[in-house]
Formats: sequence, structure tokens, C-alpha cells
Amino acid sequence: MENQQPSFESVKTGDELQPMTVPITVPLIAGGAISTRDYFPGHHDRDAARELGSPHVFMNILTTNGLVQAFVEGWAGPKARLMDLKIRLGAPNYPGDSMKFTGSVTEKNDATRSVLVTLKGSNSMGAHVSGTVQIALP
Repeated sequence: MENQQPSFESVKTGDELQPMTVPITVPLIAGGAISTRDYFPGHHDRDAARELGSPHVFMNILTTNGLVQAFVEGWAGPKARLMDLKIRLGAPNYPGDSMKFTGSVTEKNDATRSVLVTLKGSNSMGAHVSGTVQIALP
């Protein structure tokens, strides 16, 4: 489906999404936290993060949610409609690393013209995020 927006009819169970790699940077982490009104110091203050036992600032869950949504909607296109998003966090995202998203279509629902995408976003320490996104396709 690379460079094409899939239709419900064209998608098959087992189709893989084009992988997406996201560089993890301080501006991404701090900007994501601040834009979601998460002022917890561990997301934007390196010294505060170190006092908590973390080597650096770390990504908040709302930024991760946004990146998951961008990964799936980037594949599905602007006419798709997000129906459900369920994620579980794992290893933290720290600056200087990168996160690679992979995913595939694991279910199709004819009644709602939607597909379930199962995905994972991994960094050098393992899975940062795993989960599913249900998305209705045109």
C-alpha cells in the first residue's frame, strides 16, 4: 500500500504497513509534553529526570499516542476515520534513540468497513509501545 491510500476493499488481513522511524529528540519529548499540558518535570527537565533515576527526559504517553495515530493515519490516508486506539507502554523513549513503528492488518470488519491494525514501536531497549488501532477505511 506504499504511497497509496487503501480502500476497505483493497486491504487484506496480513497486509503490512510501511515501517516508520521517528528520531527521539529533546524537542519532540518536551514539545509533546507541553503541547498536551503535561508539565511533569521528567518530560522537560533533565536534572529533574535524573533525580527520578532516569538518565534523561522521557516521552509521555500522550506523545506516544499521537505518534501511533500518525503512523496508522499516514498509511490509511485523510479519508479514514480513527475508531479506537489501545496501547501499552514498555521501554522508555530517551533522546538520541529512535523508534521504529511496524504494523499489520490483523482483522477486517465488513459491518463497520474497518480494519484492526496491530502495531509495535521499538527503540534500542525493546518495545516502547504495542497495541491496536481500529480504523474505518473509505
